[in-house]
Amino acid sequence: MNSYDNRQSDESYMRDALRLAVKAYEADEVPVGAIVVRAGKIIGRAYNQIELLKDATAHAEMLALTQAEAVVADWRLIDCDLYVTKEPCVMCAGALVHVRIRRLIFGCADPRSGAAGGRRIMILETYIFVHVVEKNHALACHRVMKRAARILGDQ
Repeated sequence: MNSYDNRQSDESYMRDALRLAVKAYEADEVPVGAIVVRAGKIIGRAYNQIELLKDATAHAEMLALTQAEAVVADWRLIDCDLYVTKEPCVMCAGALVHVRIRRLIFGCADPRSGAAGGRRIMILETYIFVHVVEKNHALACHRVMKRAARILGDQ
């Protein structure tokens, strides 16, 4: 797959994650959606459900990772990519390291609590861990994120 095809796939998966973020928004949750992809197939998808489940750990990333682990019947997601609409927090970034996710693609940085290199904390780039996650911030899906901002702003 060439880089153009990869970019097209990235944008397509990010659109799917954005649809999930809209579901979160409609449920009065922080509008974050996440998708786990393995070999071109979505194996985990979720949106924030913290208020619904009354669970502080029910972030979109955590729920999508749990689904993906069940699909592959292993806690290691070595050959999987995570698409998420917002930069992961410390908890989620730590989970990405532990599950050994191959690649993280996130839409917008979270300067207040992001931990994937957007501003303050860079857990994914800390080489004290056994596994380092490749990340791709903003991935050239700027158009998609602008559209999402308009959609969420209209509601």
